Amino acid sequence: MRETPFGLLLDARAARKQGSAAILQRQRKRLSKMVTYARTCSPYYRGLYQGLPALITDPGLLPVTTKAGLMAHFDEWVTDPAVTLEGTQSFIEDPSLVGEKFLNRYTVATTSGTTGTRGVFLLDTRTLAVAKALTFRMLSSWLTTADIIGIIRGRGRIAMVIATGGHFASAAAAAALRKGPGRQSVGVFPVQTPIPDLVAQLNSFRPALLAPYASTGRLLASEQEAGRLNIQPAVVILSAEGLPAGEYARISAAFGSKVRQGYAATECPFLSYSCQEGWLHVNSDWAILEPVDANHEPVPPGQPSHTVLLSNLANRVQPVLRYDLGDSVTVMAAPCPCGDPTPAIHVQGRTAELLTLQGNDRLPVSVTPLTLSTVLDRVQGLSKGQIVQTGRESLSLRLQPSAGADPESVWEAARSEITRVLTSHGLGNVTITRDPGPPRLTPGGKHRTVVPLPP
Repeated sequence: MRETPFGLLLDARAARKQGSAAILQRQRKRLSKMVTYARTCSPYYRGLYQGLPALITDPGLLPVTTKAGLMAHFDEWVTDPAVTLEGTQSFIEDPSLVGEKFLNRYTVATTSGTTGTRGVFLLDTRTLAVAKALTFRMLSSWLTTADIIGIIRGRGRIAMVIATGGHFASAAAAAALRKGPGRQSVGVFPVQTPIPDLVAQLNSFRPALLAPYASTGRLLASEQEAGRLNIQPAVVILSAEGLPAGEYARISAAFGSKVRQGYAATECPFLSYSCQEGWLHVNSDWAILEPVDANHEPVPPGQPSHTVLLSNLANRVQPVLRYDLGDSVTVMAAPCPCGDPTPAIHVQGRTAELLTLQGNDRLPVSVTPLTLSTVLDRVQGLSKGQIVQTGRESLSLRLQPSAGADPESVWEAARSEITRVLTSHGLGNVTITRDPGPPRLTPGGKHRTVVPLPP
């Protein structure tokens, strides 16, 4: 197969038609090649894989990696000697460079995720080409002729309600789309936008495709039900979080649209897509997900895992192999009724929980966790942070400054940023206090950047 964008698309479609055996064959071949490339071009992996067999087709033979461990050896981890942590950090400190290419060849994205450790990830042209091919395969499985007609009638307008102001994966993708040939059809709406303003902007834009984070999708569905939002998207595509049972059907009914969602990570932007049965399907020809227990031993299908190990089989500049992603997943024990031959999974622990605070006018105001958590990513000198709702009008911050950073400056910057966002949502009355302790993990060992009041 030629790894041109068109060749990748043809292969992706062929793999799905040929079935699970053909997909597994591709997976093993690509894993073997990626391991060989990593141990040849990455000093970190060369040392880590010393003593392993020359040919690896079973991911279980590889040691587990973590974000903290890889970030601690960033310059040895990457396969391009021109890439350094110092250089990438200098690049991501400039928000005007979001969507631009680092060293004229790499897309850069940052993440915190369930571990709380901030990661810096580079996506090479091969990764982006694979992501594009798998996106086309995903859309072909989602869209009917009627959906396509609806999108054409809406002139292909897509509204992306995402985190902006930083080098987030979604922001980088949106910036790239807005530089492409169809840029007039792409609308980017910051997730931090107060809901009344966001509703007015979406009513004016009239999207044919609506692509918000899942928690924002909940709020927009309520606005549509109340009649304040009046749009008719052909498809609603949710991302970033899961939703409680019944919410997908409610959103679908509110918009009169098909609702689909994806489960992905900055480390692997093309990880999975949903089917009509409500399961997520792993793009297992280009990614491997291994559900494991706390000792990194395999968990059988039908049982929730403690965590999941990810191998990205496309990205060569920064190999991600048997990487502890931190999420709990359950693999369907039987073939999915939808007929898709790829593994079907459910993800636990990514359910969106809204924060409901009392506003200036004494009325409740709901805010999505991502509205606040993305603010912390812009705070210089912050290694890890946690926002805890302590009352109807109060939040507490737990902050872990980076080595060498001034704790007082980090606290003042974090408080100022959060206050600014709260005020824009009519929540200027909410008090923010400082918890002297570090961010705390859940009983399952996960990091939650935003912790709402218990129901």
